[in-house]
Amino acid sequence: MIILYLLVPLGLVLCGLAIWAFFWAVNTGQFESLDAAAVSPLEEEAAIRSQVPSSPGAQSTASPSSP
Repeated sequence: MIILYLLVPLGLVLCGLAIWAFFWAVNTGQFESLDAAAVSPLEEEAAIRSQVPSSPGAQSTASPSSP
């Protein structure tokens, strides 16, 4: 029973920290663009491919070669 005197305030403090962290994330714009993180690797790969000059005899690895 004595452990409840420790666990209840500790639980309330942790819950308060979680709520504070959520509101901090919302106010700093962490949830503004949820799809940006998923699309950014694809955009970076496309940008890298467009910057690399291909030689005339080199085969592109982006598309599979036909048999």
